[in-house]
Amino acid sequence: MSKEQTHPLHAIDRNIIDSLITKEKPEDLDFINLARLINRYNYFPGEIEIKNDIEKILKFWNITKNQLFSKTKKIWSKSFRPSNTNKDLVGSGFDASN
Repeated sequence: MSKEQTHPLHAIDRNIIDSLITKEKPEDLDFINLARLINRYNYFPGEIEIKNDIEKILKFWNITKNQLFSKTKKIWSKSFRPSNTNKDLVGSGFDASN
């Protein structure tokens, strides 16, 4: 049995990664998405391609993980709330209640 696993949200996350990897001017939601994907895959055993693409996005956006997390902390502190209709935010930890 392989130690490399496929994450249950692989298909959704792959779409998000694909949308971020060519984004030259990321918006707040893009930073939030990347940060949560980093947290999701950081200790996940497998998904090397997604992990590599996350690193490519960081380099393309010219930002470190620490800078990204600092930026997203500021975004959230300014009352940022993603749309409740955004189904791509599964597992983000935001309150989706009405």
